[in-house]
Formats: sequence, structure tokens, C-alpha cells
Amino acid sequence: MSSRIDAALARLFAKHRIVFWYDGKQELRSEFEALELTDVEKLEIADNEFGIKHRVLRESPKQQFLIYKEGKQPEPLQNWLLDVELAFTTFRTDQVAIWLSELELPNEFAEVVENHSAFFEPGRAPTQAAKRKEALKKLLTPEDSLPMVRMKMLSVCAGANKKGEDRIDNVLELLLAELQKSLFDKGKTPLYQLIERSGLDGFLWQQVERHYGYHTDSPSIKDFAIELFKSCYSMGLESPLNNDPIKLSSDALVFFKRWKDSRTHEASFEALSEDCAELLNLEADLTHRDLKELIELDYFELIDKRLIHELVTAVEKRTIPQGEIALYCRQRRQGHWYSKYQHLYSAVDVASQFLALLDTAQLSMANSSEAVQGYTSHWYKLDQLYRQYIYALKVSAQNTLLNSLTEQIENQYTNRYLLPLNNAWQQHVDAMAAWQVPDVAPQAQFYRKWVKPYQDKDKKIYVIISDAFRYEAGHEMVSRIRQEDRYQAKLEHALSSLPSYTQLGMASLLPQSSEMPLQIAENKTATVSMGAQSTQGREGRDKVLKALLGERAGAVLAKDLLERTIAENRELLKGHDVLYIYHNRIDHTGDKMQSEGEAFEAAEKTFDDLMKLIKKLANANASNILVTADHGFIYQNKPLEESDFLANDVKGKVLYNDRRFVLGKGLNGGEALKGFSAEQLNLSGDVGAVIPKGIQRLRLSGSGSRFVHGGATLQETVIPVISINKKRQSDTAAVEVDVLRGGTNVITSGQLSVTLYQTEAVTDKIQPRKLRVGLYTDGGKLISDSHEVLLDLSSENPREREMKLRFVLTQDADEANNQEVLLKLEEPVSGTNQYKDYKQLPYKIRRSFTSDFDF
Repeated sequence: MSSRIDAALARLFAKHRIVFWYDGKQELRSEFEALELTDVEKLEIADNEFGIKHRVLRESPKQQFLIYKEGKQPEPLQNWLLDVELAFTTFRTDQVAIWLSELELPNEFAEVVENHSAFFEPGRAPTQAAKRKEALKKLLTPEDSLPMVRMKMLSVCAGANKKGEDRIDNVLELLLAELQKSLFDKGKTPLYQLIERSGLDGFLWQQVERHYGYHTDSPSIKDFAIELFKSCYSMGLESPLNNDPIKLSSDALVFFKRWKDSRTHEASFEALSEDCAELLNLEADLTHRDLKELIELDYFELIDKRLIHELVTAVEKRTIPQGEIALYCRQRRQGHWYSKYQHLYSAVDVASQFLALLDTAQLSMANSSEAVQGYTSHWYKLDQLYRQYIYALKVSAQNTLLNSLTEQIENQYTNRYLLPLNNAWQQHVDAMAAWQVPDVAPQAQFYRKWVKPYQDKDKKIYVIISDAFRYEAGHEMVSRIRQEDRYQAKLEHALSSLPSYTQLGMASLLPQSSEMPLQIAENKTATVSMGAQSTQGREGRDKVLKALLGERAGAVLAKDLLERTIAENRELLKGHDVLYIYHNRIDHTGDKMQSEGEAFEAAEKTFDDLMKLIKKLANANASNILVTADHGFIYQNKPLEESDFLANDVKGKVLYNDRRFVLGKGLNGGEALKGFSAEQLNLSGDVGAVIPKGIQRLRLSGSGSRFVHGGATLQETVIPVISINKKRQSDTAAVEVDVLRGGTNVITSGQLSVTLYQTEAVTDKIQPRKLRVGLYTDGGKLISDSHEVLLDLSSENPREREMKLRFVLTQDADEANNQEVLLKLEEPVSGTNQYKDYKQLPYKIRRSFTSDFDF
């Protein structure tokens, strides 16, 4: 006891010259007499009040005094030293006084400490009590009022122990998180029980009512959670849930949105959202809500399910225009559950685009050149959208939900696009005297047209050849490359050799020489040689390159290059002027019957592979890179019909059979197949080919039939040629955003509507800008809800690049009435959780007292 008294008195004398000590129970005289404090003189009250006053005020005005009285403190009217006592301080020796002393709180806080003594009492858990007391002490400041101390005690009970966290919103977030962990139905949680034991539950509900309008005779965290979800949901609707009155204030909506968007409390929000949706019978309510009424709400996962269901039906039945579908899907990107349903929204969006584009597609062509021009200009987009839809379908794993829409997409893709396009194209193929299209570079001229010009200028060139990387994928790849800072990419096209299979395509991309003509082997392997040199595999192609270009040319596998360090790749590139790099994911996946259904997933992974390869090469000092393919492919996700197959009754000497071509000598396939001699295929030797017309397949046991290549369709034979160059200076920038606010900057109500305007369309080099927008006081205090938005609109129409936002002001905005406030647009600092200012616009709050009424 004596050591605690010593320490407590020492703290008091550090701030006060005179300390009074009333020993009410007359049991601490021995401690007083034994007490020795440096530079402190001890005095005792014993009917000598006037003498003491003269001593401490006149005789020794700078001396420190401890004035002791054995007995109770006298009433004020009988206390002759009251003025001195009030001017300085009093030392109490009861438990409350000790706690006050330990917290360095003055006596006016005694009532708070005494009323909430359970907060400090060790009971059965002395360690926890000590930790609470220490945590509270760290939060306290000299400016604290009685309510502020209670708030900090409440925060400690809830586990908000850091400075700045001692706010009612933080307390509620922690209590809601514990409610979720208790499985919602358990009742009072340990944290809330501690608040009750500490006598702080009444203060808690006072604060919740003051800030958020929550009032009930029997408050609880569970009831508050239900009312919070119910009221906030109703605030966003034209008619409230069950037509019940909204019981919470607009500040509750601001709190709710902050809690919803918190990464820390994401799990508790989602779990409680699910529980409350069931209790509120939300599914029944959603069935009669209009899609437009729900599109901006993301408080329940059921809303996303409802919206997706409606959007799928709308696309399937064509009841909503494609532009509106795209807008709805884009609006949902900001939603809480978007990451879980992004592939479904993507499926809806691309399905709508596909059907709209197909409705306007004109698949006619006057000649073969016009056909290739039409395909590379716009028809390829239908293949691209089909791939994107099937990919989204498979990644979402929602086959049942999308079943009817998928069937429509499949049928439309095949019957209205793939078949008629290639049937029209086949007429021009049938008329060809040789496999060539005017004004379209053949694959065998790839080296001369795209690689040799770099060599002629003494520039190094690196060629990535991705097996089965068809034209539509190349188009998307170019866009992805251009989005990278300092990377430029240009897309051209070539016509692959025929039949469009790997061995011939890879050989055609090598330098060509009259002394080493292309020739298909006269055996059952379908391999291709150049003169006497086989082009099979990396080793064969490496030999051809060295034979024709010298030792500073060569071939490597992409997987080997990716595994090398930067230093190793620099050495590799230093030793080569021309390097062919072979990548194989799409063909490797699609050519196997067991995995052909994963062809589009393989295409998606190929984008990542190629980007890694390009950056690996650039980091190893490569400036000029080409990306191309040996051939394309046809892929139909839906199992084929019997009518899609032809009987394989080709006459002549058959050397090699495939789904889409047959190799041999003197071949005749009848009317359903188109035959080409070796000469017509621009090949040496006598091995020719016959190819099924259109998109039909030949029967062949043990092989897949949905992913095929080798034929003459535009999808199989039009290949991309991408030229890539890395610049020294940055060439990407985020799009600029302005605020359109009409003719006034005065806020006269509890809400503010603004329009963000994206000044130009987003392109590969003009990239989206992500912003956090909110209303702040001049001192930086947020007085509204905040919105995180992504400005990524690509429309050329300025009106379609506007984004409307509505802000709900909090009670704190009242303190800024008749003052200037700021609408802040902030953007995230890359790689951090921090934000930096982008733009600020001043507003003035001028609200009359009548604006507080709801009628």
C-alpha cells in the first residue's frame, strides 16, 4: 500500500504545489508519518487551519506541502481551507482515487470511474483488467470531457485500443464482427457482456441513438444489425421494405457504407448480410422490384443474383438494348460482390454484344481479298466475343443459370455466323487456281516481309511464334500490349499455308530459299522439310535458321526463356541477331480429346504467357519483337451434330488423315472436299491435300472434333502478325475527369448530386482513372458518404461519359453550415492503401432549419 501511495503522491506533486489528504477511515496515519517525499513538507490539520493557510500562502509560497487530516473532509461551509483546496488538489486513498491517480485524471472524473468500477476491478481476470486500464490511459488526453472518457472506456471494451479508433462507428464495427462470429443467434457476446458489466451499455445506446437514430425499449447488437440492413436497403428504394417507416438517420447509411466497404470487416458484413436477408424475407421483396431500382444497391448478395437472373433473361429475350445491358454490367463493377460474380456479368455483357453485332453483320464478299479484309476489319469480333462468352461461362461454373442463353449463343454462332461466313468464303476458295489471296501476304513470305527489314538495318529481331494463336486473339493481345507503359504494338495479318497444321505453318515462317524448298514428307508423318533438312521441332528449325542466316540466328523454347534469369537472357540475346521463340499452349491443349474443351481457357493463359515473354525480352534489352502463329483454329463448344461430319472416303494414295485435311498423292475427295496439288499449295514434291469444305470434319477415331485446324476457313488461315517496340519515354496516362455541377455551388439540403465527366474516351494509352470522392470540411473531416468509382468509359459520345453520384451528408455537416466545404477527388497511390489529391471543388453549405424536417 505504501509504495502505491508514494507513487500516487509523486504524480500529484509533479503537477501541484499543495496536496490535501483526508484519512476518512482514520487508518492511514502510520503511512503518513512514515512517508518521506523529497522537497515536500508535511503538515497536519488539528484546529490550526488559519496557521496552515498563513504558512503555505505567505511564509513559504514556493514550498510544496502535504496537508493531512485524520478524519473526513469537512463540508464546504465548515472548511476553512476550502479556497486553498480548490486552488490545488486533493489526494484520495480509496480505490477510485487510486485508479484516478493511475490514470492521471483529476477528481472531477471520480464519478465516472466509480460508476463504471467493474471496468477497473480485477475480479477473476486481473491481467485483463490491468490491460484495459493501461489501454485507457494511452487513449486519454488532458482535453477529455466526461463523455469522452466514457467513449474511450467503451472503445477499450470493444477492442478499439488505438488513438483515433475511439469512435462509435469503430465500436459498432467490432461489436458487429463479434456478433457474426457468435453465429448471430448466440445472444449477448463477450464484448457486449463486458460493456454491460462496466455499466456502459446505457451510454452505448445513447450514442447509437444520437448518431444514427436507433431507439427501442430493448436495444441489442442483433436488433441494431437487422434494423441497419433494413433501413439502409429501404433508403435506396422507391417504396420501403414492407412499407415500414425508415427508422434510422442518413448518418446510419454513411456508417453502413463504410462498414460494407471495409476490408477489415468484410467477413462480418457478408455473413450478417446473409442472415438479415433471410430474416427480412428479402427474396420475396426482390421479386417485385424493378431492375433499375436495384442497380445501385449492393447490400445483399441476393441483389446480384436477382440482377444477373434478370439480365440473362433480358439478353436472351432481347428485351433490353445492348447499350443498357453494358451500362448495367459496368455499374455493378463497383458493387461489393462483383468479384464473385464478375464472370457472370462478363458473360451477360459479351453475349449481348455478340447478338447485337450479329444482327448487323453483313457476311457477303465479292472476292477473296474482300473476304480477308472483312474478317480482319470486323467479322473477327464475333469469334472474339464467342470465345469470351464461353470462357466466362466455364469460369463462372453457372451452366444451369446460363443454359438457355448458352444454347442460343451456340446456335447463333454456328448457324448465323460460322457456317454462312465460311460457306461464302468457300466459293472463293473453290475458284482458286492456287492457294493465295491477292494483297494478302502468304505465310511463306513472313521472313522476307517482317523479319528481313530489321536485319537490313542491322537491328536485332526476336520472333515469338505461338501455336494456334488465331487472329482474333492477336487483336486482343495488341490491345493488352498497348496498355503497358512505353510499349507500342501494331497488328497486321498474313495467310497461313495450307493445310493449316503445325509442321507446315512452322516451316513456312522460317526464311525461305529456292535451294531449300518446302516439301511435305512422302510418308505417314506429315512432317515438313526444307531441302534435305527436317524442320521438325526446335532443333530442326534451329538448323535451318543457322544454315540460311548464320550462327547468330537460332531457335529456343519459350518455357526455357521464361525460366532464365535476366542476366542469362541478356547473354542469349547478345549472341543472336535473329531468334525464333516457340510457345505452345493453345494447340497443346486443344489437340487432345481429353482437354479440347479447355481451348479458350488456354487462350486466356496464353495472353499472360506472351506478356511475360515480351517483358522478359524487353528486360533483356530487346527493342523489336514480332508475335505470330503457325495457324488458327475452329472451336465450337457444343458437341457436334452427326451432319457436321463427312465420311472419309478419299480416293488415291492417302498418307495422312486428320479431321480437317488429308495428305497424299493423286487424291480425290468428291464434291464435299476441295483438292490442292503440291504446286497449288506452293510446295515442292508430289504430296497434295484435300480439305473438307466449310467447317465440316472428317470422321477420325480417337481424336477431338470441337477444336480443329488444318482446313481453309478464315478462322484457321488468317493469322496475326504483331510488331512490338518498347519506347524510352512513358506513353500512357490516366484519363482526365471534371465535375459538372450546374449553376450553383451551394448545398441547401442533406444531399448533394454531382456529375463526373470523363473528358475523352478510354483507349489503350488513355487509361481508366480510379477515384474516391467525398465531401470534406476545410479541416479534412469527411461529412458525407464516399464513393469509389472507376472512370473507364470508351464511348466517343460525350453524354455517355458522364457518371452521376449522390452524396448523403452526415450530422457533422451541420457544424459547417454557412461555411465552405470541399468536394475532394482522390486517387489511390499505387502499391499502398494511401490516397493523394486529384482535384478539389469548393461548395458552401447553407441549410435552413426547415431542411431538417422530413415533411
